[in-house]
Amino acid sequence: MENNRYKIIFFGNGPLADYALNILEQKFEIVFHVRTKADLEEACRLKNENPEIHGVLASFGVLIPGSVLEVFEPEGILNIHPSLLPAYRGASPIESAILNGDTEFSVSVMKLVKAMDAGPIYYQTTLTNLPLSKDEIYRALAEAGAKWISDNLTNLPEPMTQDDKEATICGKLDKNMGLLTPETDTAEKTFRKIVAYQGYPKPKYAFFGLSCIILDAHMLKSGETAVLEIKCADGRSVAVDRLQPEGRKAMDVKSFLNGYAK
Repeated sequence: MENNRYKIIFFGNGPLADYALNILEQKFEIVFHVRTKADLEEACRLKNENPEIHGVLASFGVLIPGSVLEVFEPEGILNIHPSLLPAYRGASPIESAILNGDTEFSVSVMKLVKAMDAGPIYYQTTLTNLPLSKDEIYRALAEAGAKWISDNLTNLPEPMTQDDKEATICGKLDKNMGLLTPETDTAEKTFRKIVAYQGYPKPKYAFFGLSCIILDAHMLKSGETAVLEIKCADGRSVAVDRLQPEGRKAMDVKSFLNGYAK
């Protein structure tokens, strides 16, 4: 092939896609990046004209129509899905794992089929000792999946069929989920909501009657004090480190208190 580099049409948006693409483009030529449904027609045209092109997807956001999947047969489109499938099929696998209290996070590389995240699996791995940071989890899982594809795309193993009976489903995040409810949640649950809702739907809590987006926080340790904290139902607290009053700039806690705690 030209330049001895295999060619890929890449489907994806958001942090998982960005981190995966950073790895894939080191080895492959990305001939087209499909970002919206409107781009699917061009992807099909390119694939029809160049059958040797591979398809790889990471966090595209909508189901790919069967008519598009057929164009990429027999290999199909490979999907980097950040969960240990069939667990956490759906739109929010990382966020759901964080909210459920998971301490290990997984990624699967599978072939796309018409049913959501139900295709046969080529590869899975679970990562341990990751920091409880949404961005770091996205990065680690995307890179693990993309590195496997980089090493195996031209010699794929026989995939493993999923057991649909074991499937769990996670839905889309809703903008109304962001409001924190520490009066009924434990400190750990409150902290995990703050982590899971970064970026979207944005974790929010009111201080001094002012709604704020919590950008950074940590669990208070025994004997530790905090300048600004959220007291929770179990008697423990979450310390706020950075926040953003709605409609205003992000700031550290001391700056916030200097401006608003009057």
